Amino acid sequence: MKQVLTKNSEEEDHFIKELINFIKNLKTDSILDSNTFKGIVNSFTTNVDNIWHKHSRKVNITKHSKAWWNDNF
Repeated sequence: MKQVLTKNSEEEDHFIKELINFIKNLKTDSILDSNTFKGIVNSFTTNVDNIWHKHSRKVNITKHSKAWWNDNF
């Protein structure tokens, strides 16, 4: 199993837009110590992971998978 995001797809566009919006709104001006920094980094990684899973899909890769196969076939 693998999590994928189809290149040049609507899902990819939504993923990029949501990720950019999240990064723009990330509050970094209140970092006063290492614990605050660690909290922000943990929040960042959790949110990026959630955004990825929201817009990507699971694909089962097998030895019979075709490299040329896509949603149009």
